[in-house]
Amino acid sequence: MKSAFLTLVSLQKCINKLLLRNRLHFLTPEKRSNYKTLFSTKNNHNMYNLLRKNIERKVPLTDEEWNSIVSRTELIKLKKNQFLQTQDSHNSYEGFILKGSFKTYILNENGTESVIFFSFENEWMCDLESFYHQKPTTYNIKAIEDSEILVINKLQKALLFAEIPKLMQFHVLMIERANVAIQQRLLDVLNKTSKQRYLDFKERYPQKVSSINNKNLSSYLGVSHEFLSKIKRTVS
Repeated sequence: MKSAFLTLVSLQKCINKLLLRNRLHFLTPEKRSNYKTLFSTKNNHNMYNLLRKNIERKVPLTDEEWNSIVSRTELIKLKKNQFLQTQDSHNSYEGFILKGSFKTYILNENGTESVIFFSFENEWMCDLESFYHQKPTTYNIKAIEDSEILVINKLQKALLFAEIPKLMQFHVLMIERANVAIQQRLLDVLNKTSKQRYLDFKERYPQKVSSINNKNLSSYLGVSHEFLSKIKRTVS
């Protein structure tokens, strides 16, 4: 999986010619406290059933096990254009999106963005190499609408594995899915036209495609704003 991840990064460098990890600073704890809320076991269980259902599709949970998960996770609420993570920081999370949308991107040398992934409700999101190997973060992850995401850091996840060993099974399945997504993204860029990739994205996220502005979507597809407008006209 690591090789596929690094291959995707290399491909993105080739596409954009001049990729550079611009030094940014992760939001300070003081600033994050404005929109971060600790997960409350008693009051928020119903609110986060989406997460429990997601896990229990693969691994059944007792109420006690669910409580352990709750106690080690954290809810972060972000306004549109606030960062969950910035490049070259040392704050990396694994997150499950309850509400909203995110873009994962890298900044080019000229200051333009290269969007690698979009992530939406009921999806997992993680800077894999940073999270699992404790390296500086590779990507910026920004909310593109008001969003809520449940996060866990590596230490808390390790403690969860010790408490609930069967979660390792779910972890393996998550990594497998992430690997498939990375490889599929790579194959799409190599083998599909921008129009085909736009149609695939529209089919997968019909309720979201209209809410993503042309700047973000054209960056994701690797085309100009004008060419994206042309694509949209031909398929409308």
